[in-house]
Amino acid sequence: MTPGSASPLPSDQADLPDIVDRKAEHIRINLDEDVAAKGVTTGFERYRFVHRALPEIDLESVSLETSFLGRRLDAPLLFSCMTGGTPRARQINRTLAAAAQRHRVAMGLGSCRVLLEHPEVLATFAVRDLCPNVPLLANLGAVQLNMGVGPAACRRIVDLLEADALVLHLNPLQEALQPEGDTRFAGLLGRIEALCASLEVPVVVKEVGWGIAPDLVAALFDAGVAAVDIAGAGGTSWSEVERHRIADPVRARVAAAFADWGLPTADTIRLAREVAPRGTLIASGGIRSGVDVAMAIALGADLAASAGSMLRAADEGEETLDAAVDEITDTLRIAMFCAGARDVGGLFRDASLVERRGGVAGPGAVLTGAPLARRPVPRQADVTGGTP
Repeated sequence: MTPGSASPLPSDQADLPDIVDRKAEHIRINLDEDVAAKGVTTGFERYRFVHRALPEIDLESVSLETSFLGRRLDAPLLFSCMTGGTPRARQINRTLAAAAQRHRVAMGLGSCRVLLEHPEVLATFAVRDLCPNVPLLANLGAVQLNMGVGPAACRRIVDLLEADALVLHLNPLQEALQPEGDTRFAGLLGRIEALCASLEVPVVVKEVGWGIAPDLVAALFDAGVAAVDIAGAGGTSWSEVERHRIADPVRARVAAAFADWGLPTADTIRLAREVAPRGTLIASGGIRSGVDVAMAIALGADLAASAGSMLRAADEGEETLDAAVDEITDTLRIAMFCAGARDVGGLFRDASLVERRGGVAGPGAVLTGAPLARRPVPRQADVTGGTP
């Protein structure tokens, strides 16, 4: 089957398979309900860049260029894996893909498990024609490796979508809260390692918004993954998303108990970089602005991924999405200029952050930049513009 041969998805919601109907619910809830984490923040508010009143660089010389998965990017930004499988998702994905090509940023797709069960929804994921020159990431729930999905099925997904990599998402809390969730996570690390050894494209592992602890970050790189998206807490909470799907009030209160679950994004980045000084790290979880992108990279990420804000912009249309991306990249460029970072790698190498302690940022709290030469240098093996 080729992307152009996919049958159109039924437009009548009543005709959709259960898994597709669930995807439609997820889109609606993310767009219409308050699904932000409660009682936990990204942690970015605890930091401030050291302002360089004399940056000794020209704004026009500041470069946002980098590369990822062997392809050049005009900015260190990824449209995070979001959706697919429904008519509305098809339009959102195509809007995102076209924008990814225009702005030369990376593009992720929603969970592609449904493709294995209902190949007729291929057209809702197939976007390579719209973004031929940017990294395109297919996506599958890692737990599916314990549910009979093997390397051949993963390879089929990658081939159908002409993807540059396969993302495996980790979402044990979400699966535990879903009535139809898959919770057989035992022995999964070994299966991830086996897939990395057999699949011809890179494997990326991500959380969905509760963070990946440093010991697992190290274990995943040891298992052979090409990159880790730490996906910390402080953005969209998928326990809150599932809460809006649950009719039983007791189970809904169980879901609500996890609204503040997870490790804040800023902490997750710092801890991940400490244990993986040369690993490729993606920061996501509440990335909403260019300053957030700059701060994530200064703390140790190689690029940043955004989901919720991009989903809402894409649903409104091309013009709104273009404006959202332009706002992020323009803000990022100015933040880099005022922090003294000539390129993306310079955010980690040259810029400095101070940590606010008791609401006050003091000189003794400098965390990043040239003053701390002992800090590990990120690998940047496939993310150019950084420290060699």
